[in-house]
Amino acid sequence: MGTMMLGLVLFAATGSLDTGTFYVAKNGSDDPRNGSQLRPWATITYAVAQAPDGSTILVRPGTYQGRVRLERKFVKGIVVRSELPYRAVLRSHQQVVFCYACEGITLEGFDIAHDGDGAGAIVVQIDGGGGTGARNVVIRNNVLHDSFNNDVLKINNGARNVLVQGNVFYNQAGSDEHIDINSVEHVAVEDNVFFNDFAGSQRPLPAQTASFVVIKDSNDDDDGILGSRDVAIRRNVFLGWQGNRAFGFILVGEDGKPYYEAKDVMVENNLLLGDASADMRSPFGVKGCQGTVFRNNTVIGDLPGSAFAARINREGQNKPGDQIAFYNNVWADPTGTMGDLTDTLRGDVGAFVLSHNLYWNGGGAIPFGTDDAVNYTADRGRVVADPGLAAPRGIAAPRWVADKGTFADGSRSIDDVRRSLVDRFARPSAGSALVDRADPGNAPTDDIRGEKRGRAPDIGAFEVDDKPVRAAATQARSTGRRR
Repeated sequence: MGTMMLGLVLFAATGSLDTGTFYVAKNGSDDPRNGSQLRPWATITYAVAQAPDGSTILVRPGTYQGRVRLERKFVKGIVVRSELPYRAVLRSHQQVVFCYACEGITLEGFDIAHDGDGAGAIVVQIDGGGGTGARNVVIRNNVLHDSFNNDVLKINNGARNVLVQGNVFYNQAGSDEHIDINSVEHVAVEDNVFFNDFAGSQRPLPAQTASFVVIKDSNDDDDGILGSRDVAIRRNVFLGWQGNRAFGFILVGEDGKPYYEAKDVMVENNLLLGDASADMRSPFGVKGCQGTVFRNNTVIGDLPGSAFAARINREGQNKPGDQIAFYNNVWADPTGTMGDLTDTLRGDVGAFVLSHNLYWNGGGAIPFGTDDAVNYTADRGRVVADPGLAAPRGIAAPRWVADKGTFADGSRSIDDVRRSLVDRFARPSAGSALVDRADPGNAPTDDIRGEKRGRAPDIGAFEVDDKPVRAAATQARSTGRRR
């Protein structure tokens, strides 16, 4: 999986090297002689069709109505960026952004949403064209929100090498998702913030929305891919659950297919917050998939529902889940109301590993299900102790407030939103039982902030930098001996 991610990072770097900078503005005109700072184009669709490979397209503030079509293939890559973050607003009564078999495009810094009830399906779609394209696409630092029909972002139909990085997602529609990752390979979703806040958008609470992120394959091998594979979900923050009680934050597999709907999925260094009162099935679920690793995640708060940690089950024609591993995670309910831990029947899972996780139920007993195939007692490296984490309460849904030019928590950037939540709820207190207790052979090399982990990594998403403290203690002991 590391090779795929390196490729995405390299593309993201080369895609930002300008061979020219072009402009789009509300007062522009789509004429081939235009595109300059003084004579901008009027639409992103036209700019992408005209700009040379390797260019940067800057979009000036304003609301741009209508569908944006990204249908070119670039070798060097182009960057389409809001000149001022989140001030170029993309709205449509149909799909807002459609990338059909496009290649080498980075979309960055926009506020993107449907314009109201009755909109066409999906806000942003990256469609692989049945495996003919949609490669090397980056969706970065956007406010993606308020679908009134289906998903906020759909990546499907044979798309490959897609990076979704540093965005905010909120308010999908119907029984759909923030991100539907469907029949694809080499996809990374990292450093994003996911939540729902329907009241903040003056929308009724639908209560039937599905998972925030789903990874699956709905179309067999029609696009040359049978089962999504090589997908990483890492360093994200999930909060504000308002969905259907049958779903949760992250779900791998959904459609009851007879084949593994996903293979080789890595879910690591995420912060999952139980700050809402709505029931969920489980924060993490696996249905008929193979090779899924859930490691160094921090799940903290009151998560009312059927399973506090994970649910592994089958639907329809699913095979039993196989090669499912849980390493170095925090599962902590400070309220002491943890339900089942996994809610997994014996016939629904094959090989699984449970190792070096921390369990805390507010001082009460950790649930043990006599009918469950996966219980905490199978974890020989388990830690049962208070992790020293703040309970997630009083969180302002960090939606973008355009009139103020800030997010609702006062942050001015998405990165600030994420870092603030991480610092408040993922950072352990001094002397935490998490420190140095992880399995080093199955820990990522970094933490949720991108900081390096040492030879003795911590359990959970956050790596405590305790080396200065240790050095001071060692020096004090040494000084004492010299006396």
